[in-house]
Amino acid sequence: GIGGAFQYGLQISIINSPAEYIKSFIRETWLKRYSSSPDEEMITLMWSFIVSIYSIGGLLGSLSAGYLSVRFGRKKAMLFANIPALLSATLMGLSWLCGSFEMIIAGRLFSGVCGGLALNIHLMYAGECAPRQLRGLIAITASTAIAVGKFVGFALGLREVLGVDSLWPVLMAANAFPALVQLLTLPFFPDSPRYLLIDKKDKEGCI
Repeated sequence: GIGGAFQYGLQISIINSPAEYIKSFIRETWLKRYSSSPDEEMITLMWSFIVSIYSIGGLLGSLSAGYLSVRFGRKKAMLFANIPALLSATLMGLSWLCGSFEMIIAGRLFSGVCGGLALNIHLMYAGECAPRQLRGLIAITASTAIAVGKFVGFALGLREVLGVDSLWPVLMAANAFPALVQLLTLPFFPDSPRYLLIDKKDKEGCI
């Protein structure tokens, strides 16, 4: 779940804490580029775009989850979901150094793609791998992972942790950690028996 539904929960909550810092960053960047201060409507528009583009990325990720899970298998598709996660963390983490709020927008888009992929494939992979008597319990782990992700996002956003002006790029790049954990651990997990039997026709591998 740490690379699945956890990513979705984390990205939903993590954006709340650095709101004022990101708005100030947009204002400063705009002033340096165009030698004029943007009005509040433009700042609000840019901020709204940063928040809402995550949903567009989530839609793209959700639409491609079915194809990727059949084409490459559930496990490889879950590993693939970490690529946009790491890309988004890199873009958002370096946005302040590069002086580009557009990198935050692009990073949020890629994090949405990761969330859409991870949430859907997590449910599919966990449900298909779980023993029959534990299937219901295992399916609930998706909801648990979302809740834990939201909690971790809020906790990281506290002023005592990363919720300060100098550390908000690190906060925005925090989704790289669960992605790296999954990249290091998931290759040791088995593939989905249903995928092996129905999509790959590998009865022996399924058993």
